[in-house]
Amino acid sequence: MARLPGVSPTAAEDPAASGPPPSTAAEIRRGLADAAPVGLGLVPLGLAFGVLLTQAGFDWWWAPVFSILIYAGSMEFLAIGLFAAATPLYSLAAAAFLVNFRHVFYGLSFPLTSIRSRLGRAYAVYALTDEAYAITATKRRDEMTGARTLAIQVACQALWVVPGAIGGLIGAALPPGLDGLQFALTALFAVLAVDAWRASGDLPAPVIGLVCGLVAAWLAPEQMLVVGLGAFVAVLLARYAVRVRGDTRTGSGDGARGADV
Repeated sequence: MARLPGVSPTAAEDPAASGPPPSTAAEIRRGLADAAPVGLGLVPLGLAFGVLLTQAGFDWWWAPVFSILIYAGSMEFLAIGLFAAATPLYSLAAAAFLVNFRHVFYGLSFPLTSIRSRLGRAYAVYALTDEAYAITATKRRDEMTGARTLAIQVACQALWVVPGAIGGLIGAALPPGLDGLQFALTALFAVLAVDAWRASGDLPAPVIGLVCGLVAAWLAPEQMLVVGLGAFVAVLLARYAVRVRGDTRTGSGDGARGADV
């Protein structure tokens, strides 16, 4: 293809312009660096979960069992009371569905397609947590490789399982009757929400989420999480549609003015 004089080739025409692709080791290091800040919150949270579990009467080794088989922070905290109360299996299943229903929305924008292997994708689906999603949501889709995504998830799980086991050992040595550890999970979610807002700078989004949560808690307190998330997604989709329509109108108007010149 002929090229005009003085016009340099684009990155698509000249592969060397974009440089070589990053190595797998470099992407793993980037993923570990991405997960490090969240790990500061996961470590004390895992310790609190292990202590709370043993304080409820479980042996310490139940902490890694919960963290591997369930691996959902909010559901693990909830499961302590449910198992201690000998809750029926169907009630456990219903609680797990309602608590983890938000992961359906996570999957809509999680960079799962960047992972090529089937085993890697299976693990990514299993290890899709609030923390992993919060980290990847602040990155561009084109910069998230499979190695980086999996490194984030492996690091998050390791920083949850190991402190949980340690917390179980600590809790077994502490006197019974400790209280207040349940708030650790809420505190982590608050920190993740603030970090996501700082990264995006989108103030209306957290305000819309807060309003949807308050309305859902008032209208359907027993299904507050599902109703609140559903309303939040619906409002965001409507907001996106309005924004796209406005951009389209602005673009067509500019084009019309340009044609008249």
